[in-house]
Amino acid sequence: MKIGFIGCGNMATAMIRGILESGSAKAGEIIASAKSQGTKRKIKEELGICPAEDNREVAESAQVIFLAVKPLYYEEVIEEIRDYVKEDQVIVTIAPGKTLKWLGEAFGKPVKIIRTMPNTPAMVKEGMMGLCKNDLVTEEEMNQICRLCESFGQAEEVPERLMDVVVGVSGSSPAYVFLFIEALADAAVADGMPRTQAYKFAAQSVLGSAKMVLETGMHPAVLKDMVCSPGGTTMEAVRVLEEKGLRSAVIEASKACVKKAGDM
Repeated sequence: MKIGFIGCGNMATAMIRGILESGSAKAGEIIASAKSQGTKRKIKEELGICPAEDNREVAESAQVIFLAVKPLYYEEVIEEIRDYVKEDQVIVTIAPGKTLKWLGEAFGKPVKIIRTMPNTPAMVKEGMMGLCKNDLVTEEEMNQICRLCESFGQAEEVPERLMDVVVGVSGSSPAYVFLFIEALADAAVADGMPRTQAYKFAAQSVLGSAKMVLETGMHPAVLKDMVCSPGGTTMEAVRVLEEKGLRSAVIEASKACVKKAGDM
């Protein structure tokens, strides 16, 4: 199976590395296009895959085509490749806000489309991706794409009505977590800890906490209560976080993200 990427930025690079390292595809089975000559060199030298002359070459040669360009370029790229896309190819998008209906109308003909929303932890093979498909995609094809995407994290099918929610809860949320880690480290630095050490303590704490949620299956509130001894230091910190509106701020930020995704 020939896999094509139109666009080869950070997200596409992370996905390609995961696919190659998992053995899901060989370098000779992947082709990618890019605008800049620097990126084309990276495609060949760092990833070891075939750089395409242009987007049309990817559309003509790949069975699965990932549209890995920014959302504002989707209309332009689809117009460029739509006459070369065939009915047996599968188009996989990674852009927020571009619905299956919008994508179908942009191609102007029946096309198999899978809409996805990955996130940047794919760069360390800990990504989380939501996927949905149009009626032309078979279950076998959907399972095939899910397995491919699981080479750089986890992938889960969701109804399209939840795709904007996926943007809020996982697509954009690494930025919220990075902000929290930075703030936690800043507090440690303010109390005398060297910055490099503070980042390590804060980041490892977040990593370990996330693993506890995933691996124990326990409710986050229960895990939180396990740390909060009566009259202790943690309960005092939690009291201040609640007083300052951390929970509400996160909810409102995510809701704003979801709304923005729906308006794109």
